[in-house]
Amino acid sequence: PVLVPRPSLSLHPSQGMSLGDNVTLRCHVPRLAAWVWLYREGGWFYSKGKEKEQDVAEFFVSTKREHADRYWCQYRVSESAEVSVKSDPVELVLTDLRYPPSSISLHPEQHVGTGTNVTIRCWNKDYGATFFLHKDGTSDPLQRQDSSGGDTATFTLFGVTPADSGTYRCSYRLWRYAFMSSPLGDSVMLEVTPTPAPPGAAGSSHGNLVVAVVGGCTAAFVFILVLIIIFLLSARRRRTQRDESPGAPPKKPEAMEFQVSDWVREHQIPI
Repeated sequence: PVLVPRPSLSLHPSQGMSLGDNVTLRCHVPRLAAWVWLYREGGWFYSKGKEKEQDVAEFFVSTKREHADRYWCQYRVSESAEVSVKSDPVELVLTDLRYPPSSISLHPEQHVGTGTNVTIRCWNKDYGATFFLHKDGTSDPLQRQDSSGGDTATFTLFGVTPADSGTYRCSYRLWRYAFMSSPLGDSVMLEVTPTPAPPGAAGSSHGNLVVAVVGGCTAAFVFILVLIIIFLLSARRRRTQRDESPGAPPKKPEAMEFQVSDWVREHQIPI
């Protein structure tokens, strides 16, 4: 068959489901579909016919332990043999309230400065498990880690900032039941404070600014002074060269006055 656009699969609610809760799996199809199939990794599948005007097919599950698994969906185009590829998988994780909550510790404790590396340690009662680190207000776990020695996992937050402040908890999933989760355990509170500037840093910065401004003004003054000196020396050199050029010597003031008087008499201008 010819492959058609991939569908998408979603869970409703998307998280926090416990054994016995009702869950809806919705297969969103980009083309009108006559049949939609829902697959579970465990091997079985549902098939469902749907109305042509619909663009989603819903599958309802009243959850049991065996329903905790990975799912896909697929569809066949109406009035055709064209079949889509399978959707990306979704994981249906169920909380089993019979699992004891995990314990948690924080180091350094509570109040730390920006840039500090923080270690969060989670443990249970010697169950082989994968631990998950959660932060209140976020939908997905921040980190996951297999326990070392079967009962402990250590998470590190490198170079924390104020955005990392908040409440943290752990959960775990037993290795033999990968989609069954413990309830969220006890919490720890992390508060990250901005690192203050070193004492005198503001004054030092102001002093550096003043020094820079004064230095700039001094350099400008020296540059202008040098230009003035060069201009004066150049003017003096030109005057010296003109005085030493061949030709009639410069006239004395008296001679100049005599010539002016003669010119005035010749033109009969009273003086």
